[in-house]
Amino acid sequence: MLNAIVEDFDEDASTNTTPIEARNLLYQKYKDRLVHNPELDRTLVSFQANKNTPFYSWFKYKEGFSQRLVSYLLEKLWLHKPGVLLDPFAGAGAAIFAAKAQGWQTKGIEVLPVGIYAMQARLITPSINIASLETVINSLKLLDFENYYTEAHKINHIAITMGAFPLQQERQLIGYIAYCHEQVKDFNLKTLLLFAAFSILEEISYTRKDGQYLRWDYRSGRSQGKRVFDKGYIRPFGKALEDKLSQMLLDFSGNMMQSRLFEEVSSSAQVEPEPDLFEGSCLERLPLLPSSSIDFVLTSPPYANRYDYTRTYALELVFLGSNDVDVKRLRQTMLSCTVENKNKREQLHQFYSNIQRKADFEMVDRIFDQQNALHEVLEILDMYRETGKLNNEHIVRLVHNYFYEMCFVIFELSRLVRPGGIVAMVNDNVRYAGEEVPVDLILSEMAEAFGFITRNIWTLGRGKGNSSQQMGTHGRSELRKCVYVWEKS
Repeated sequence: MLNAIVEDFDEDASTNTTPIEARNLLYQKYKDRLVHNPELDRTLVSFQANKNTPFYSWFKYKEGFSQRLVSYLLEKLWLHKPGVLLDPFAGAGAAIFAAKAQGWQTKGIEVLPVGIYAMQARLITPSINIASLETVINSLKLLDFENYYTEAHKINHIAITMGAFPLQQERQLIGYIAYCHEQVKDFNLKTLLLFAAFSILEEISYTRKDGQYLRWDYRSGRSQGKRVFDKGYIRPFGKALEDKLSQMLLDFSGNMMQSRLFEEVSSSAQVEPEPDLFEGSCLERLPLLPSSSIDFVLTSPPYANRYDYTRTYALELVFLGSNDVDVKRLRQTMLSCTVENKNKREQLHQFYSNIQRKADFEMVDRIFDQQNALHEVLEILDMYRETGKLNNEHIVRLVHNYFYEMCFVIFELSRLVRPGGIVAMVNDNVRYAGEEVPVDLILSEMAEAFGFITRNIWTLGRGKGNSSQQMGTHGRSELRKCVYVWEKS
């Protein structure tokens, strides 16, 4: 078969018996804009290129993309002077701060408190006095933090973090938190010192982030699955903290001027205001921003891949004070990308009615119903659910909710972006029970329904392989990993 999207559904496309007509039509519409871009690779469009970058190497927010990707896209796609850039899924702020360094006025929306905390910590870095930081770090080396332990600063664990730290490690951590709050008077310095502890939680725990969940070391006492997990050496709190603070100090006192520590400012860049950061769901934040106020949107939404960031970042959330109720509410507030997410249709209907935009809700709702390729996929997945081929019966709901909510996100972006403005979005296609969901084509079709033109869907030379669970049944067939480029007509 010539049709590449059909071939993606199975190693042997000729054996595919599920309906593919709507997806074929969609592929034919966009095939000339599906272009392999050799300048893009997995390192550039992921966290990996930030590994040795100041700040990003302090706290490893693995869901972000690289600063170099931001610079590349702005240079490649924007030929005018810097304007206003928005990232509605801001994460730890890669797009926000890299664009700011290029002279852009930036706005970011992030629902996960972890990302907000990381961005707020970054905002105070230019105000840190290096000499004071060095003095404090040297004094900390002499302290036994357990002597400062107080119940007032203990971590109130939730079910999924209970027992995450060896007992002595946790007492040291709490003592350090208490010391920072009670002994360090400089607010910015205190913020940075606490951020150092925030950044080593995984290192000193029994846990390791692993996609959909936290993986637990056998020494934690937690029940193990079929394969017992041995994390290996768990770093002592004092040593991990000392190394993190030394890393920060080295970055601060390096050869570069402090003002240029975290970003390479272009010679033509003008001093711009600090980023506007909004905590909360972009489903409720975007509709409140003024129309035609954005020149460039650069973002990467959560993928429809079942990853639950409230679990992978559970330690960081409880460090920030979240309780069980907070985490469960947050899980439902985030863009639907897990099997636990409930349908937000009535919630969105009520929200748009409250802001006197019920007609917009009805229009977006109608556009969603017109996505034939998507509904073809949903019908197939529903059939798989009924025959027991899905490993979780709520996957159909996940896929439906994901695209329903992204339909509202894309509509709001079309309202916000000025004529001639650009949306650049990083995303992956996904597969369930061997059935590929062409996320790139479906979202681009939604974008065109709302007045965007799909300039390109840039694909990486190497896509994303099957999960280990699907490898045996469905082979190594790769999924497209893409950067979509939409222009407002």
